[in-house]
Amino acid sequence: MSLIDAIETQMICNRLPLAGISVAALPCAGTPIVLSLHWHGFIEHEHTQDGEVNFSYEPVPSSCLQCNEPWLHLEDLDHSVMDVAWELGSWDLTRQELRPYMRPGAPVQEALECTVAFGQPHRHFEALHAPVSDVPDAEEMLALAARRGYLRWHFRPVRGGIWEEVADDRTLEQGGYRNPPCPVAAAEIRDTRWLQRPRTVVYRFGCGREFFLPRGGNIAS
Repeated sequence: MSLIDAIETQMICNRLPLAGISVAALPCAGTPIVLSLHWHGFIEHEHTQDGEVNFSYEPVPSSCLQCNEPWLHLEDLDHSVMDVAWELGSWDLTRQELRPYMRPGAPVQEALECTVAFGQPHRHFEALHAPVSDVPDAEEMLALAARRGYLRWHFRPVRGGIWEEVADDRTLEQGGYRNPPCPVAAAEIRDTRWLQRPRTVVYRFGCGREFFLPRGGNIAS
């Protein structure tokens, strides 16, 4: 199943607007990727005490799915995520290249972020905030990410997202989408094993906000 098919299937099933979408992958050809959908919505709970009715709310947990579609090169995977973010009307796409956290002196925060990126609850998180996860190979992927590093993409879709009614971008079609493929060139991906610090690349897609760059241009840091 392609990324766009998986996202659209989840949007139809959940019937909630999206606040963001994340993708995590290992720098190893053919390994699964993890798609995380972050919903905008709340679950209402009714409580009755001493005859008085009160309500409490908790956020809808993220949905995390394992996608086993084969791929050979990280550049191809990067283009696939760019095409999805472009098609869903995102104004930008952030790609992070992250170091292995199993190294001397690595902060605990890196291990926690990696655990969350691959769709697993962490012991420091409250159970209510744990994602609804269907990632059967999570343990193996986390073990490999600890030694090799990993990549993470994040974008905020207009189509199906909370910004659908307020988007002001002349590259968008009615409904908040764009026709693929994405015309922005991908930036070089570095070997995560040897990074001295995490690396972030931001692709700007929007137009009318001086965000659009033709193929051959990108913003990296």
